[in-house]
Amino acid sequence: QVQLVESGGGLVQPGGSLRLSCAASGFTFSNYAMSWYRQAPGKERELVASITSGVRSTNYADSVKGRFTISRDNTKNTVYLQMNSLKLEDTAVYYCSTKRRYTDYWGQGTQVTVSS
Repeated sequence: QVQLVESGGGLVQPGGSLRLSCAASGFTFSNYAMSWYRQAPGKERELVASITSGVRSTNYADSVKGRFTISRDNTKNTVYLQMNSLKLEDTAVYYCSTKRRYTDYWGQGTQVTVSS
């Protein structure tokens, strides 16, 4: 069965950095695109970044472009989100996700809090 487990969240000061990890299992990881989403209190879940399976093309939300980097290690079945220059508005629960034709899979989420 598909399983996604996020880790690496925590409390960080504005301007600081954090690296999130998502360990995947239950499917052929290298064949699928992976994404990071986030959801802040009172807001809709939004797509933060995605990475394709082949040449590893990436896409980012405008709000994080230049600050966040998504990457993957297919030998470890893990996708990462490197977050630099963190802002207060980055505070949210971050989820990794992989999409299928009829089914979407989500991790349990990891809390990122940016606060001074």
